[in-house]
Amino acid sequence: MHDRHLSGLHRRGFLAATTGAAALALAGCGGGDDKAALGADGPPGRGGRLRAAFAGGGASETLDPHLANLFADVARAKALYDKLADYGADLSARPRLAEKWESDKSLGRWQVTLRQATFHDGKPVTAKDVLYSYRRIADPGKAFRAKASLEPIDLDASRATDEQTVEFVLKRPTAEFPNILAAFGAYIVPEHATGFDDKPIGSGPFRFVSFTPGRSAVFRRYEDYWDGAPHLDEIEFVIANEESARVNALLAGQVEYAHELNPTTARAHEGRGQIEIVRLRNSAMQAFCMKTDRPPFDDKRVREAFFLIADRQELVDGALSGAGEVGNDLFGKGYEYYASALPQRERDLGRARALLKQAGAEKLKVTLDTSAVAAGFTEAASIFRDQAAEAGVTIDVKMGSKDSYWSDILDGGTLCCYRSGAMPIEAHISQRLLTDSTTNATKWHHKDFDALYQQAQSTRDKRERAAVYTRMQRRLYTEGGFLIWGFADWIIGTAPKVRGVENKAPANTLDWARFDKVWLA
Repeated sequence: MHDRHLSGLHRRGFLAATTGAAALALAGCGGGDDKAALGADGPPGRGGRLRAAFAGGGASETLDPHLANLFADVARAKALYDKLADYGADLSARPRLAEKWESDKSLGRWQVTLRQATFHDGKPVTAKDVLYSYRRIADPGKAFRAKASLEPIDLDASRATDEQTVEFVLKRPTAEFPNILAAFGAYIVPEHATGFDDKPIGSGPFRFVSFTPGRSAVFRRYEDYWDGAPHLDEIEFVIANEESARVNALLAGQVEYAHELNPTTARAHEGRGQIEIVRLRNSAMQAFCMKTDRPPFDDKRVREAFFLIADRQELVDGALSGAGEVGNDLFGKGYEYYASALPQRERDLGRARALLKQAGAEKLKVTLDTSAVAAGFTEAASIFRDQAAEAGVTIDVKMGSKDSYWSDILDGGTLCCYRSGAMPIEAHISQRLLTDSTTNATKWHHKDFDALYQQAQSTRDKRERAAVYTRMQRRLYTEGGFLIWGFADWIIGTAPKVRGVENKAPANTLDWARFDKVWLA
């Protein structure tokens, strides 16, 4: 099936990008109604081919799972391969190829026991395959996605103690070691595997049939999958870069699953019976990013004033067409360690004006960088400009290039639009909020904050660790550089006959794009 709409390549379907080329921008977060899976009534049927439309990466696409960067790449990778662990809906690590893990008292050595699983050629998955995969990812000469995540592991000192057991030696004590096993892109491939685009062999629920980069990939059920054979006979991933092409293919019956739809599309079709709309609630974080190392935001009174200027509900209604919920200037609403006890911040223009006056910034003028790089960015910028005017602040909205926006705003400017998807709160802190974080867009540089992170990392007791993370979040809530105004829904469309699509799974978590659990009624 190569409809001309579907093979046309206009726009790269990047993961909800954040700053920096290697940024982990993984959209989506749990929520939704009580029915865990759409249409999960009656026993699953077996058979058929499901066609799923994703935005793709053109003729340069690869099935090398360690290069997976776009949502299409990740969906294909998880159909063919497994990781040792993966993220649940709350972004905590769940065992996959690893049956269990345990640490020594120092948290510096971890023993991982593998479950009984086989690759598509029938060979067992062993400790040697795990070490080969991780050493391949960590190759200093390559830019594999999970390399930064695996950095805490001393791979020279780590070893296979038997066929099913790996002893990982870490460079420093790490309580959150299971997050490393679940890291985006940390897939297990057979020892010495190369040539991923010709006949890739994984241990995932589907095995390879065919692949045409930028167009289509077809995989067939693997009967001996350790987690139970898929219901479907086959899955075909079809590339359709424009949202309109994905919607039209779904309406025309050319595909049964369309990834990443706009809120306006969802509203137009919801409840009409032609297609089903699946909303992954409270998904991509939406924010304004204040640079805390330069005027005017090097004064924390100005940052607090901006927190109080924002009318969050108006931003959600206007910029997200109401498809989301308000934020509270903290990342990871609903995730493990989220500081949910902090009061919801409300708009207070009187207090905002008083703070600006104290800071000598009564007639403040500031430039807000935005771009059409992400849904809602340009709308959010103009809404916030009008909100700020009510507090006597003049905002000049500057439109940036879609191609270079994320690199431009990492170090440049003073205020910008920002978004991020799902990752553990611990990963958000380590990548964006430590003095030497490579994607530190708010320029938050505090040695005492860094020390608290190290303390959390090496705290064994989970309640004590949560208390340290709460302290850190309280500080960010009071004087941080992220004005996090909302969390957008992540929207998927399916044909009415599709069953078993999980609606509480953030993008890139275990149950997102989980085609081994989907069936056709």
